[in-house]
Amino acid sequence: MSDADALPRRVGYPESVNTQRLAGQVIAVTSGDQGYGRVISSALAQAGASLVLIGSNPETLSAHASQIEHAGGTAIPLKADVGVTLDWLSAQSRMLEIFGVLHGIVHLADKRAHANFTMLSEGEWMDLFNCNIKSSVMMAQIIQRRLPGTWLTLVGPHLDELGLQAYPQRGALRGLVERAEAEELRLNMVLPSRASSSEAKADAPLSEAVLTLALPELQHLRGNIIEVPLPPAPKYRDQQYRDNLVRSS
Repeated sequence: MSDADALPRRVGYPESVNTQRLAGQVIAVTSGDQGYGRVISSALAQAGASLVLIGSNPETLSAHASQIEHAGGTAIPLKADVGVTLDWLSAQSRMLEIFGVLHGIVHLADKRAHANFTMLSEGEWMDLFNCNIKSSVMMAQIIQRRLPGTWLTLVGPHLDELGLQAYPQRGALRGLVERAEAEELRLNMVLPSRASSSEAKADAPLSEAVLTLALPELQHLRGNIIEVPLPPAPKYRDQQYRDNLVRSS
């Protein structure tokens, strides 16, 4: 058995993740305290990256950052609305003040509609546009202007979202990613087959795809759109919830 095999695994991370693959990298993850953002940030931290967790809820951001730190990683929480340009610029400046560099950004552009296509209000449309499309274009533009060496990986709308509203969003993001190659911007996108289960093991294929795109030796990869098949989400959480309701009734 090698020395690497003898090292203990950190609690809470997939065993397949090599703890040194991203050593020295500083990576920001939007929505880093929930869904795929939480699972991906945990995997990146386990791989040796220093994390900046971006989101709107300071309490949950701080709680997840503490869990990463407790597991031996490095993470700081930072409140920001990534759909607002000035908010993102302020957050980016803060990241550079703390770390001096920002190697990459994982942006969750996967907000889902709560209503079907025919029932979506104008406000819900604008919310989807701001969270998924506007924010992605804005980040790409700011990187091109101010941080030309920084990469951007998008987690796009889930492939199991079949409402008509999902197709123009995927199409817009696809066009952005494919054109970015010609602009020499290291921009890629992953499309998960379903919504996050919030379970590291069940969502590990997506985390591994994002982690691989972040590797310094693969900096030549750009303009890629990767569909990531995932196993069915575990059912026990739903059953546990129903059991709790029965016990409390």
